[in-house]
Amino acid sequence: MAGRGGDDEALIEAAIRGSARAWDRLVRRYEQRVYNFALRLTGNTTDARDVMQEVFLGVYRSLHRFRGDAQFSSWLFRIAHNKAVDLQRRQRTVAISDTWPGSAGREESGAGEYDSISDDSRPGPLDQALSDEVSEQVLALLLTLPAEQRMVVELKLYQSLTFEAIAEMESISPNTAKTRFYTALRKLRHTLEQENER
Repeated sequence: MAGRGGDDEALIEAAIRGSARAWDRLVRRYEQRVYNFALRLTGNTTDARDVMQEVFLGVYRSLHRFRGDAQFSSWLFRIAHNKAVDLQRRQRTVAISDTWPGSAGREESGAGEYDSISDDSRPGPLDQALSDEVSEQVLALLLTLPAEQRMVVELKLYQSLTFEAIAEMESISPNTAKTRFYTALRKLRHTLEQENER
């Protein structure tokens, strides 16, 4: 993995100096992961492609600012996260939220509820379903979640971030990150069970 990071840095330096070949190699190295990330969050290929294009355009414009303090992949996915959030905000502005008046913040109010909950890591039908990262079933399942919960599931399961890192990225508390994650898992299990009973 360290070799990949060093290789990234060499490509970044070459791309900053104007090497189109180095930039192309950098894009090809990460484009599938960024696309899959965007697809799981947006649920459709058009939006996923739009997010991916915006991500690499943003990366290209900001490449000279990359200092190497973190891994390039971490920096890249932070940009991807921001672009996906921007898209969700734009879509939310167009389509008025379907939550009941006064329901905002209700989820956060029970954040402490999961302080002592253990992460149930026993493999089950949900784990098997989610392991196929971009199957139609996974996309359909994830789209049953509110955007905030979907983002936490993406960052925890597929980007392997800690609750603390998710909290920092989402500007929420670690307890709220846990609440969203475990609430989402319960919803996903329930949805999957209902589908399997049909």
